[in-house]
Amino acid sequence: MIPRVHDRGQRTIGLLYYLYGPGTHEEHIDPHLVAAWDSLAPDPGRDPNATYADLQQLLDMPVEALAKGRRPKKHVWHLSVRAAPEDPILSDEQWGDIARRMVAATGIAPDGDDAACRWAAVRHADDHIHIIATLVREDRRRPRLNNDAARSQAEARLIEAEYGLKQLNTGDGTAAKRPTSAERHKAEREGRERPAREELRETVRQAVAGATSEEEFFDRLADVGVLIHKRVAPSGDLLGYKVALPDDRNEDQEPVFYAGSTLSPDLSLPRIRKRFSNDTPSPSADTSSDQATPLAPSGPATARRRAATATWQAVLVIDGGQDAAVAAQIAAAGEILDALAQTSAAHTRTQLRDAAFAFERATRSHVRAERGHDRALREAARDLVYSGPALGRGEDGATTAMLIDMAFFLVTAAAHWHAKKNHAQQAAAARQAAEHLRAAYQAAAGIPLGVLYQRGRHLSQPLRHKQAACLRAAVPQLAKQILAEPGWYALAATLADAESAGHDPAVLLAEAAARRELGTADSISDVLVWRLRRMADLPADATTMPIDSIPTSASTPGRATKPAAGRGEGPGKAR
Repeated sequence: MIPRVHDRGQRTIGLLYYLYGPGTHEEHIDPHLVAAWDSLAPDPGRDPNATYADLQQLLDMPVEALAKGRRPKKHVWHLSVRAAPEDPILSDEQWGDIARRMVAATGIAPDGDDAACRWAAVRHADDHIHIIATLVREDRRRPRLNNDAARSQAEARLIEAEYGLKQLNTGDGTAAKRPTSAERHKAEREGRERPAREELRETVRQAVAGATSEEEFFDRLADVGVLIHKRVAPSGDLLGYKVALPDDRNEDQEPVFYAGSTLSPDLSLPRIRKRFSNDTPSPSADTSSDQATPLAPSGPATARRRAATATWQAVLVIDGGQDAAVAAQIAAAGEILDALAQTSAAHTRTQLRDAAFAFERATRSHVRAERGHDRALREAARDLVYSGPALGRGEDGATTAMLIDMAFFLVTAAAHWHAKKNHAQQAAAARQAAEHLRAAYQAAAGIPLGVLYQRGRHLSQPLRHKQAACLRAAVPQLAKQILAEPGWYALAATLADAESAGHDPAVLLAEAAARRELGTADSISDVLVWRLRRMADLPADATTMPIDSIPTSASTPGRATKPAAGRGEGPGKAR
């Protein structure tokens, strides 16, 4: 159940016209009262003798009783309460009870208070009601409405439990503003995938991913065709900005602009400027190896390798860093996902875009991010953007799978951290993003893991036995499980590749296994394959590394059965 306190208004009659009217898309059906401050209040929806003016005059009576100078400038209070799509259709009596509980909880009409504000609850759809109230009590005093939004959320949680409705997470005031019903219906009429507000939020987030200056940020927006209006002070200083889609127009055919701060709290110009900090991050993670270093933009495969390294370092920070550093890493993780989504190949694009869209909610909380700690991730996001789109095959495709694998670890670590901090909405958003990343990984990893699987199957028996012995020595507690997995063959081929490249496979494997626990992974071999290939700097696309011991009679790799991608928490991930 989702309660929403709307902006206060000045005209009671105007809101009544909307509540009882047909709606912006003829979506209002049978508008009628389900409850009110007075059981005899007129209902213009079902009483042919009642008018909007009748109800308006009664609601406004306490306001009109005050001298004009004492009347509140905006005296109309408006709360909508919407059921979840999965919830059953509630009766008028049930919605009436919910309305009475909401006005009591918010301070509009506390239980037993005969001098409370006047209010009315209108139902014009199966799944929600609107409550209108006037903000002068019968005793001519103002109601106490401190934290009315939070109180409505708390009451909604109690109602959900008592009515057996879907249990939702309470907000904390850091979420982006949802599209209004008018914006949603407009998007439906125009055939848009998402309302303009959400399209712009996604576009602005992608433009700021890895950007290092305001000029670069605005250039990126201009490059994708977004209309930009800058607010400039008389001194010439830039104070803010707003953006519009070229084809999103109002009834006067003027562009509909949204300020960055109304798209999302972290997209205001002052908050964006904080991302451009050049502060040196404190050493919060193991920097003995795999340390991400700022490098010039390069090809997609190299950019993805660098991003995987930076992502892994961020996981270590989230696992054990200070809260301010962790919050910065999680915020920058959103930039990695935004950059990856806009440079992805067609077969992973939808899931990666959905992952970035979902994770956006997880990037903000009341824990203040200390910028500078996120520099490596932001540089990696920049490298991804400027390296250009990746192909879905070869080294590009394989390194994409590698990066998605690491991104899943990062998103899952963020979900766990938020859960420990009781950030319910953020944790849920991160878990949703993880599901999309799992699907993207399965699409990206099938071919490169299939090639490795075939290579491992065709290693000579003595070499396979040697790699199995290496496995037992490095991770004795997990060796039996790994050897039983289909992905063992891909891991055996990777160990052979590492040895051919001059590494000690046992040492490398022990180091990879020690970096984070593996006992709860469904496909430990998948995890170790990508860790080893990244650590040993092996080509992710194994077709470029022939193994001399593969028999000349080996069958064509593409004809073999591919190993199943990881299940459970993610694509072969450890929890």
